[in-house]
Amino acid sequence: MPHHPPDGRTRPHAQRPLSARSDHGRPRPAHPAGPHAAVPRPRDGGAPALDRRRLADGPAPGSATLQDVVAGQGPLSGPRLDEVALHTAAALAALHRAGETHHDLAPATVLLGPDGAKVVHAGGAARVCEGAAFGTGPHRGPAYLAPEQIEDEPAGAPADVFAWGATLVYAATGRPPFGAGPDPAVRRRVATRRPDLGELEGPLRELLARCLDKDPAARPTARQLVRALRDGREPVTRQGPKRIPRYRRRMMVALALVIAAGFLLGVLI
Repeated sequence: MPHHPPDGRTRPHAQRPLSARSDHGRPRPAHPAGPHAAVPRPRDGGAPALDRRRLADGPAPGSATLQDVVAGQGPLSGPRLDEVALHTAAALAALHRAGETHHDLAPATVLLGPDGAKVVHAGGAARVCEGAAFGTGPHRGPAYLAPEQIEDEPAGAPADVFAWGATLVYAATGRPPFGAGPDPAVRRRVATRRPDLGELEGPLRELLARCLDKDPAARPTARQLVRALRDGREPVTRQGPKRIPRYRRRMMVALALVIAAGFLLGVLI
């Protein structure tokens, strides 16, 4: 079991990182919370009880946010990046299994500490993110919102997966996948542009690209992310007609109105 100092580092080991693996011969990393850890039993007839092993209520001694670690030490890579990816995906999988969503995942709500990466959830997220740095920088705001959130459409667990993908791109490259700048410009890029994945390569790049799909139905689930990261099992998402984003629907309606108005003017004149 590797030792995790307060800054979230892990000592190098022989396992090749997911970001550098080929499609064959992937080694199996450790279970996100230990292979013998107990899983909470389901509540009476309802969703399983929330497994909080990879969740935190707020800052802990010796921990630092992913935002601060990357800003101070540079992007993560190798086993350290793989560990953060697996642990944060496990946190989302636990939330979704319990029927909950996060809707606030970002580098500032991921804590790196002696026992690995954890995701701050609910009220704890507000405590971690107090202060101007979280609200005004490129570490939250629209840079980590899913297109359906930006377009005021119903958002559920797939929006968390999108935020996870954007957070991991920041961890690996030091910048969000849709850049920084004024909020309206970032929102437009999130809704219309492809993500910038930098120099990421291999299966991790492919996995993050799928998480950042504009169509929520095309994204893997958090459980599938854990299986892909832990076991090398490629996620299978359902295929169907592509969702037309709201901004495109508005453009189509506007174009139809312009054509109709031009036709009427031509008839009248």
